[in-house]
Amino acid sequence: MKLYMHAAACSLSPHIVCRELDIDIELIAVDRKTHRTSRGEDYLAINGNGYVPALMLDDGKVLTEGPAIVQFLADSAPDGRRMLPEIGSFGRNQVQSLLNFITSELHKPMVMLFNADYASVHEPMRATVSKRLEWIDGRLAGPYLTGENFTVADAYLFVCLNWSPWIEIDLDRFAALSAFMKRVAARQAVRAALSEEGLMAFNAGGSFFAPIAYIQSAGYEGSPVRP
Repeated sequence: MKLYMHAAACSLSPHIVCRELDIDIELIAVDRKTHRTSRGEDYLAINGNGYVPALMLDDGKVLTEGPAIVQFLADSAPDGRRMLPEIGSFGRNQVQSLLNFITSELHKPMVMLFNADYASVHEPMRATVSKRLEWIDGRLAGPYLTGENFTVADAYLFVCLNWSPWIEIDLDRFAALSAFMKRVAARQAVRAALSEEGLMAFNAGGSFFAPIAYIQSAGYEGSPVRP
């Protein structure tokens, strides 16, 4: 299978799921401006919306939208039930509810905070995101969102929260989420995905990761390190 991606974008979520479940995946980078892939393909012919992720199966079928992709991956893996409970269980519905919350209440507005076209509403949007973070900070059921098991929803939340430093979201205000970020960043499979995408920690022991060029362009003073 092929996963079309941008480094550190929401496509990192299915990438982490693949590494957690030992799913063999080929990463194919997409240029944001030209919509050409690293293999010279026209990405718009693969996903007409132009954004990532997209998952191409071995038979050529294409699945888009991160929440759908991570559920497909978990259902396809022999060990997938540890990241997504079985069909018909309340646990599965709970994870799906969290995926929906993250994609609508966090992912979308956080992406808009990167976009200067929405600058006039960034402050109220940032306040709304903070309110949603306060809610999820207060309902962590244990080490992870639903308790002891690291699920596909946790991978997605980690990726979205990783954008916080770039959009003026102070995650230090949320003790449970700050601890969550450190806990997830320490997972072996997560570190493998971060490293494969060329992402660097801001500093030793850090829990936020970005391409080195992003860190340098932000004027960060320090010594970024590989996970």
